[in-house]
Amino acid sequence: MNPHSLFASAAINIGLALVTLTLFSIFKKQPSFAPIYYARRLSNGQQIHFHDQTFSFRHFLPSVSWIPRAFRVTEDEILDSSGLDALVIIRLFKFGIKFFVVCSLVGLVVLLPVNYNGQDVPYQSYHSLDSFTISNITPGSNRLWVHFSCLWILSFYGLYLLYQEYDEILVKRIQQLQKIRHRPDQFTILVREIPICSEHKARGCSVDHFFSKHYPYSYHSYQVVYKEKDLEVLLSQAESIARKIQYLRERPTANKHKRETFLLDGSREDAVKISLHEDSLQVFCEKIRQLQHEIVIKQKELPVAFVIFKSRCGAALAAQSQQHSHPLLWITEMAPEPRDVSWRTLAIPYRILPLYKIGVVLAASLLTIFFAIPVTAVQGIAKYEKLKKWFPPVMAVELIPGLSSVVTGYLPSVILKGFIYIVPFAMFGMAKLPGCISKSKEEIKACNMVFYFLVGNVFFLSVLSGSLLDDIGESFSHPKNFPSHLASAVSAQADFFMTYILTDGLSGFSLEILLPGLLFWDVIKSHTVGRGTEKDPYLYSLPYFRIIPMVSLSVLIGTVYAVVAPLLLPFLIGYFCLGYLVFINQIQNVYAIVYETCGQYWPYIHHYILVAIVLMQITMIGLFGLKSMPAASISTIPLLLLTLMFNEYCKKRFLPTFHHYSIQNAVELDELDAKSSQMEVNYVDVINAYCSPCLRPVNFIPSESSSTQPLVCSSSL
Repeated sequence: MNPHSLFASAAINIGLALVTLTLFSIFKKQPSFAPIYYARRLSNGQQIHFHDQTFSFRHFLPSVSWIPRAFRVTEDEILDSSGLDALVIIRLFKFGIKFFVVCSLVGLVVLLPVNYNGQDVPYQSYHSLDSFTISNITPGSNRLWVHFSCLWILSFYGLYLLYQEYDEILVKRIQQLQKIRHRPDQFTILVREIPICSEHKARGCSVDHFFSKHYPYSYHSYQVVYKEKDLEVLLSQAESIARKIQYLRERPTANKHKRETFLLDGSREDAVKISLHEDSLQVFCEKIRQLQHEIVIKQKELPVAFVIFKSRCGAALAAQSQQHSHPLLWITEMAPEPRDVSWRTLAIPYRILPLYKIGVVLAASLLTIFFAIPVTAVQGIAKYEKLKKWFPPVMAVELIPGLSSVVTGYLPSVILKGFIYIVPFAMFGMAKLPGCISKSKEEIKACNMVFYFLVGNVFFLSVLSGSLLDDIGESFSHPKNFPSHLASAVSAQADFFMTYILTDGLSGFSLEILLPGLLFWDVIKSHTVGRGTEKDPYLYSLPYFRIIPMVSLSVLIGTVYAVVAPLLLPFLIGYFCLGYLVFINQIQNVYAIVYETCGQYWPYIHHYILVAIVLMQITMIGLFGLKSMPAASISTIPLLLLTLMFNEYCKKRFLPTFHHYSIQNAVELDELDAKSSQMEVNYVDVINAYCSPCLRPVNFIPSESSSTQPLVCSSSL
């Protein structure tokens, strides 16, 4: 890729980002778009104040007021309003800023001049930007020791930041657990593979006998999970009818400006429909109540139960102990919070879960193989000079001035980003199959699947298909040569990843905050099925499974290229700064927080960043070997070993506290509640919190006379 292609990509992405952010700042001022841009605040009952709704050109002027507002949001505010999981995403962006600012200073001040003056004769290559990379250094040159020194400096700085972040988030996790100490999950464990009581032929009886015998002083009660498949169908049908009733009741009030005769006729017709739907809904409610009683009476129990204890210490001890000599009976773990429970997956028998996991692995492998096709095609477009030799008709692109720069600089990254967009959703769907007990564990599993998919396809496959298309087989058949092959390929692909970061950052984040898909759907809905009805907020949960792997991939790309091609690093600073602003806004105003794991995402983020640092070191080992510097290559191996030792230390030092509830913290919180006489209050009502949604009392008929204060209002500010 030549500089013209890079400039074309930068110009297009910057232009699109400016247009998109301008549209966002205008649309955000319009009350009609409040259900999109203030979905979370509206759903929480907060009022959104706009300027006077009379026509004014001020409503259509771009504004940057949301930017300083985002910078003023503190970590404590995010922690209080959204929890530690949301804060972890913000800390990931802040980590990127802190790490790549230092990398940029080292790269631009030290490495870039060394690279540019690396040869006495100007370096001629198809990759014209190679004059700014390590490729421009003469083999065997002592200048490579500068790169060696910078590699050690940046590696240690990255490990220092990782340790600091892990330690701070661990402290915040302990504080958050204390703040939410009254939550039901701190007193509850989940038990699976419960045998049937031989005397009463019921699993609930077996649970009560077992825990009354082995935990006589701390056991309180239990809640068995029932088979509810038929109930789920009836509930979904009842909810559909309830939505129709609500729609028909709202429609006449919205059409009040129409002709009176038409309004009266329409109201009579709607009243008849409402009456019919209410009768139908009443029948469904009776069926649901009857089926609920049948399920409990006939004891359609699953071998799963939530067991409640009188103390956190008792629950923690039971969750972390083997309950039976047969390890596949009485399997216990801490229960997720009630809103985080994945009720559907609890019905999957524990013993067949490995089969589900094998199926997921096979499905993910097929998706990975399928994805190799577009990635290879994208690299074919990016390597325009090679493409002309393979497929001469593409030379027609050169007939239009500047088009070849757009095709090679902007088009490949856009196509790749378009294919990547569907990957997190596909992986999230697969992650629901292996039987995770909570939504948070499903998202964490999806994060892992998406990250390694992106590393394998977007990074490795882009590198290999772009530079070593003829030598891929050799790379896998001779794994000892992998560092050298990787180093050669990485060096040649720096320009492509610059355009990828530009597209993912500028265009990707600006589209994230604009939400064009919801805008388009809102316009269609407002003029068709939802015409004249009051808009509900477009509320969606914060997509950890999409944000964390995508941002972690950018950290990996930047880390690997920190020493190889420092010209990439300033783009990454802009990437993380824009991402920080965008997701502060989205977390505060748009996305709902549907659960809180107290920072359990961070150990995985830590692992992803550590993988990036290890890949950087392996790449440099190969590059030093290619540049005829065996001493530097061998001297980098201790750095790699130190990094792996650091990883093992962090696993021992931090990871157990994220995976287990320590007895010390549990006892301290129990003592704190005992002093304030709140212990009994905490666990008495827990059994109702873990009652399945399908077995709770149903009431779908809304009150006609209910009135609420409008949440979107105007002011003369």
